[in-house]
Amino acid sequence: MDSIYEVSVWLIPIVVSITLHEAAHGYAALRFGDDTALRAGRVSLNPLRHVDLYGTILIPAVLLFSGAPFLFGYAKPVPVNFWRLRNPKRDMIWVAAAGPAMNIVLALISGVLFHALDAMPPSAATWMGHNLANSIQINAVLAVFNMIPLPPLDGGRVAVGLLPRELAMPLARLERWGLAIIIGVLFILPMISRNLDVAPWLLGRPIEALIRVIATVTGLT
Repeated sequence: MDSIYEVSVWLIPIVVSITLHEAAHGYAALRFGDDTALRAGRVSLNPLRHVDLYGTILIPAVLLFSGAPFLFGYAKPVPVNFWRLRNPKRDMIWVAAAGPAMNIVLALISGVLFHALDAMPPSAATWMGHNLANSIQINAVLAVFNMIPLPPLDGGRVAVGLLPRELAMPLARLERWGLAIIIGVLFILPMISRNLDVAPWLLGRPIEALIRVIATVTGLT
């Protein structure tokens, strides 16, 4: 029963956070002229349109049940044809930033909803409180992680859109190696030496700072 409860208060916010992150990319792309995601049926707030069986359900569940020190997941990437945007270099910034922005909005909504818990029955309030707390944490992690300035992460695409061409092009060419670089830096280097663990300052401190800002803005103690 404890395991079922644990899954219910983690898996729901994980699914909502990951899938709406992807939906935001689709809405932004459509707003700036690319209907690729619309034609693929991905401009939708329905999580079922974006759920990836392995990345959104099975991998987070396995990590949760195994007691892993971190949670990881992903949804089906929303297809975006950046060359169909009205101004590809400029609009790429808005499309890429829409995902992390959605995560920040979801975290803020979760913080505001905490104030409604007093109106709920105690058992329901406890369950909902855990969902909301986990939602804030998960969305903060997704927002910060995805803004690492390395393609194919959203922060990398934002950086490509902001940088002058002579700097943007070499960064864009790293996209095929981006995930391998991230895995190497965040997971393999710490296994070689704890002195090479950059996660605390690259992710940990920004995530903590973002959570503090969300708590302050939404009036949480």
